[in-house]
Amino acid sequence: MANKETTENLVLCGASYYNQKYYLNETFARLPQQVKDELQIMCVAFTEDVGGVLTLEFTPEGELIFSVRSEEGDQRFDEIGSGLLIKKLQREKEELLEQLSLYYKLAILGQSGGQS
Repeated sequence: MANKETTENLVLCGASYYNQKYYLNETFARLPQQVKDELQIMCVAFTEDVGGVLTLEFTPEGELIFSVRSEEGDQRFDEIGSGLLIKKLQREKEELLEQLSLYYKLAILGQSGGQS
């Protein structure tokens, strides 16, 4: 049976500077608490630093991407800083991000773990 969301990204988590909230998709509630805590710290710290809204999303192929938005006319949002911070997080959290992508492919998409 095909998943009807296969053409859309699935949000893992996100944070908003505007309403000071953090969100973790219930689909990922079974992740270890340490991983959930690290995601929350990373997302909240990101929006505190550059503003806007950050979401971590899985593409239909299982790639974990950072998506950033800001409200129109937001003078506080730092677009350049946002791009630099994403690159920094991708370097520093590379192992975590790869593990999350693998988890998504195995547990959510149901792919086999045979690839090396």
